[in-house]
Amino acid sequence: MEKPSEKSTKKQPWFWSSAVASVILRLILIVYFPNTLNFSSRPEVSTPLTSLRRLAEGYWLKQSSMSPYAGSMYHGSPLLLSILGPLTIDRGEGKSNHLLCGLAFVIADFITAILIRAIGQLLQVADIKSLKSLGATTHLNVSENFPSGDIAALVYLWNPLTIITCLGYSTSPIENLVTVLSIYGACMRLVPLAAFGWVIASHLSLYPVILVIPLVLLVGSGLDTPPRKLFPYIDDDQIQNKKSLNQIIFSWRRVFLFFLWASIWAFYVLILCGISLKDYSSLGEMFKRTYGFILSVEDLSPNIGVLWYFFAEVFDFFRNFFLMVFHINILFMVLPLAIRLHHRPCFLAFVYIAISSILKSYPSVGDSALYLGLLGLFVNALADMQFSFFLFSGYLGTLLLSPVMHNLWIWRGTGNANFYYATAMAYACFQIILVVESVSSMLNHDRALKKGTTTVTKKVQ
Repeated sequence: MEKPSEKSTKKQPWFWSSAVASVILRLILIVYFPNTLNFSSRPEVSTPLTSLRRLAEGYWLKQSSMSPYAGSMYHGSPLLLSILGPLTIDRGEGKSNHLLCGLAFVIADFITAILIRAIGQLLQVADIKSLKSLGATTHLNVSENFPSGDIAALVYLWNPLTIITCLGYSTSPIENLVTVLSIYGACMRLVPLAAFGWVIASHLSLYPVILVIPLVLLVGSGLDTPPRKLFPYIDDDQIQNKKSLNQIIFSWRRVFLFFLWASIWAFYVLILCGISLKDYSSLGEMFKRTYGFILSVEDLSPNIGVLWYFFAEVFDFFRNFFLMVFHINILFMVLPLAIRLHHRPCFLAFVYIAISSILKSYPSVGDSALYLGLLGLFVNALADMQFSFFLFSGYLGTLLLSPVMHNLWIWRGTGNANFYYATAMAYACFQIILVVESVSSMLNHDRALKKGTTTVTKKVQ
């Protein structure tokens, strides 16, 4: 037990220096290039739900004794108005204090990376225990040599999409923080913390509701392990750590406590929202302007998603039908993936986040930054994933072409909406390929473990 701790202490200075460097880079870009690198008007970064400009408008309406949902500007949570609203107040020269807002998003990104690193360390410890119990020495050496938590945290911090989101003054870092907080609480089996993160994340953007399945699996049965059918192949004499088998027992008591705490936190959130909207609005209007706005896809302004162009062209008679089709499409994938990947709830959470990022009403690059960071947690299991360079080139190409096509369409007038929508379609296709290949690689990894364990038992016999 002392050797791994010595290795981790040696790797810590390298990680912390890189993490601090990423924070310093963000602060330099925010302080010295506030106007040059301001991406708050980019449709790839800022959406009607995450725009800080819209939040500032809602806060101004509230300060003017009006409903923050008056008009069609603000569609976020009233709690964000109380937290981030004061940071958007104009200074003496009439300029908003971007420094404080940027500092808040930098802190949110840093805390998110630390939580991702902690999740990776927990997953690596659980993975090493499982591989030792299965006798998979080849996979064990790979898992011990590559600190997946450090890699995932640095991928999230140094991802250009994360940096652009921070410079774009989008509230996506706050949403990513509470989403990762819920996963971290479930990995630690801290039921109140997991329920708190899940309730707040669902309250801010609705789509994290589907994370209830991986969170329940984490709280009930523990961290990711190889498939349960592998363990019967191992005799009692070959098991080096029998405690790993105890993690398979499902705890319904923790699941009940999770939903109990989720109900308590949801009740508190509704009370705080009611207090915040007192004398200005009501909870009914809040639900209509937030969740109703998300589900009805009222704003058809361009973004990197695939819904805005479709509903701009579809006939109004068929609009409600296709709204149900697109939203139910996410739910159709939830149960089959949960059945197939129930033994890897953390990876299942990554898949759910990636799917919702593709099919949500108002996506942004901040959503992609989150699941790409979580992808680094499984760098050992997905080492043999195919089309890695193809996916990297596709992501890079579409993200570079997107502002070019938008400029040709909106500003120069030499293109049309099809130019920009083509890059959005290509971006969605590359995301789908990434999800399919990652799931396929994880299943192949489990099959490789099964083959290794069966060969070990044959040699022993």
